[in-house]
Amino acid sequence: MNKVPNRQAICDALVEASEQGQDIFVLCSDSRGSASLGNFIERFPERLIEVGIAEQNLVGVAAGMAHCGRKAFAVSPASFLASRSYEQVKVDVCYSNTNVKLIGISGGVSYGALGMSHHSAQDIAAMSSIPNMRVYLPSDRFQTKALIWALLQDEKPAYIRVGRNPVEDVYADGQLSFELNKASVVREGEDIALIACGEMVRQALDAARILEAKNVSTHVIDMYCVKPIDEKAILNAAKRTGRILTVEEHVGWGGLGAKVAQCIAETGLCQVHSLALPDEPVVAGTSAQVFARYGLDGEGIAKKCMELVGKE
Repeated sequence: MNKVPNRQAICDALVEASEQGQDIFVLCSDSRGSASLGNFIERFPERLIEVGIAEQNLVGVAAGMAHCGRKAFAVSPASFLASRSYEQVKVDVCYSNTNVKLIGISGGVSYGALGMSHHSAQDIAAMSSIPNMRVYLPSDRFQTKALIWALLQDEKPAYIRVGRNPVEDVYADGQLSFELNKASVVREGEDIALIACGEMVRQALDAARILEAKNVSTHVIDMYCVKPIDEKAILNAAKRTGRILTVEEHVGWGGLGAKVAQCIAETGLCQVHSLALPDEPVVAGTSAQVFARYGLDGEGIAKKCMELVGKE
């Protein structure tokens, strides 16, 4: 069982890159513990800037440092980073296409019982609507680390959302084939395509295994790159299966499902169905409990797939 959360994988990548000489600064809003930044602070204490609970300042200071040539990583809970500092993200970062990487930790419903104030179920829609912003939801620790290394090679804005808890591996150690802005096909199938992002990729794979026992062949795509989205992968899945179900830890408005549907709409290749969080404050509970409640776990996804293929 994996015990390394994606937020720790981000810290590990930043430590390695800094040790290799990259001019990285990490800024946080009283969230060093939540972001698992302990190793970075221990190794490079002079490169950690604590702004306190002030997300607007966090983004503004990060943008200023980026303009001075630093590689700035602004880390804060996704629920606050994507809402309280939205104007600064739009104006200070994206308007000038500034090299700030925004790390939204404890995304989706990770904060569980703390409720709607701490859930980030609208951040995909909000961040992806800003020109020049890229949006990524890596699925496991290996993909998270590969994504950070890839983003260290460019000088453009990006928003990366990760959850709070460890996620079971999607990829085997050393066997991840990663290309920036290109989705990964993690399982090939013919009857229905599951397109998921973030923690939902693991749930989609669990659903595919349940469906295999019921003679349903499932095509699973890890769409970690929500913006820019991999349209080629979507169209290939539509042609291959004739059915698409998107799965996301986000409300249905403006998220992954909406973007996939928009891609398919003009082609008429197939219908796009979506599993997402409801347009209401979700129930309080652990991530697993919330996923089960709204059909976002393996069993719930499998049940919806059986309905769509006409076997239930």
